[in-house]
Amino acid sequence: MRLIEPDTGAVEFAGADFLELRGPQLRAMRRKVQIVFQDPFAALDPRQKVGDAIARGPMAYGVPPAEAMADVHRLLARVGLDASAAKRYPHEFSGGQRQRICIARALALKPMVLVADEAVSALDVSVQAQILDLLAELREEMNLAMLFITHDLRVAAEIADRIVVMRYGEIVEQGDTKSVFTSPQHAYTRALLDAIPGRSLFAGPQASPDAMTA
Repeated sequence: MRLIEPDTGAVEFAGADFLELRGPQLRAMRRKVQIVFQDPFAALDPRQKVGDAIARGPMAYGVPPAEAMADVHRLLARVGLDASAAKRYPHEFSGGQRQRICIARALALKPMVLVADEAVSALDVSVQAQILDLLAELREEMNLAMLFITHDLRVAAEIADRIVVMRYGEIVEQGDTKSVFTSPQHAYTRALLDAIPGRSLFAGPQASPDAMTA
């Protein structure tokens, strides 16, 4: 997303290197890639009403205010919040509700790609499940590609079609979710899987002690 400029490499997206774009081309491409941040408490301006936070992006791209606000109400309803939320401030909502607002804000620009950066790690387990279900539904409805960043492989198993495992900034393994979980090839991937809480309960009677405690 170029929130931080990389030292090297390329980001190939929609037929172009995202890192080479400048000016109007970069601005146009940025609309297609939106992000949901990890901390729903820090991600929203406490002095800005929810409706304004969601409408601000589309309005910056030329959408008339009345149209942008109408879309705000639609998006709030879609993420499970009442339209009246648009007139309230972030501190009036729970963490899970704030993350729903952040999702609505990201979707307001009708992106092609949604980056979810540890989007449920700050939430309790029951709320995590609700947000993951919502993201899965939205992905299908809006034909979104989603890059879901997480350190929790249980979460990855619920939402990802494909997993890329990174260590110290390098890819050590990648593949479809089922293959990575059932037949991990790299020692680091195996260690991550073995570290999942409660995994030993499902390992079966023939699992070796090393496999359960690595």
